[in-house]
Amino acid sequence: MTDTPGIVITGASGRMGQMLVKAVAASERCHLVAALERAGHDWVGLDVGTAMGGAALGVTVTDDPVDAFARAQAVIDFTAPAATVAFAGLAAQARAVHVIGTTGLSQVDVDAIDRAAHHAVIVRAGNMSLGVNLLAQLTRKIAAALDEDFDIEIVEAHHRHKVDAPSGTALMLGAAAAEGRGVALADVRCAGRDGITGPRKRGDIGFTAIRGGDIVGEHDVIFAADGERITLRHVATDRSVFVRGAMKAALWGQDRAPGHYDMVDVLGL
Repeated sequence: MTDTPGIVITGASGRMGQMLVKAVAASERCHLVAALERAGHDWVGLDVGTAMGGAALGVTVTDDPVDAFARAQAVIDFTAPAATVAFAGLAAQARAVHVIGTTGLSQVDVDAIDRAAHHAVIVRAGNMSLGVNLLAQLTRKIAAALDEDFDIEIVEAHHRHKVDAPSGTALMLGAAAAEGRGVALADVRCAGRDGITGPRKRGDIGFTAIRGGDIVGEHDVIFAADGERITLRHVATDRSVFVRGAMKAALWGQDRAPGHYDMVDVLGL
């Protein structure tokens, strides 16, 4: 269906990339115009469906983002920070919606993405699922309602292959808690406790990262005071929740004004 928005999937050989390729190719609301991989990758030049071990999809894996983005209305990007920043500039030039699920971005990276968003729609989120974004909203409200007698700890668990910590979702939840308290996360963030650390500092937001097995994603936000504890929890058991959210964002961004949006905007929360 060529009258639907055309989508490019970056990092097509990755776990998320392959799931996105399959979902977009099967969708009636959009169509796959390109599958992108880095130069020199074994998949470049192959039909992406064949490369994934299935039936041909009629889309050849390319290493040329300029050509791919020029033919697209949206780019869905779960890659690495350096690649994502480069893609943001190219997608903005093509006026394609850029949906970013990449985590581990530095403030310098985010600033570069902000600049690209002056020219095109960018939807960026540490997590694309409806449930996690609802969790962030609840975290913000509870943090605003409770004073610093309640310590805030964020515990996250992911598979052994995840390379960044804390997760983008954990940082998103930490930012929501900090916003609820009217402070900057950078001023109260406490991560990587080890050894004789001394007592917990009042008002800190702590992070703990667990890595192991094939855990898709688990996040707990704990509000702990003397005598009572509140725990908010989200468990993802299938990466399809992120795929659905990313596709929803790509479609939502069509005909929007240029800007840097998140999933709260997409979901209308």
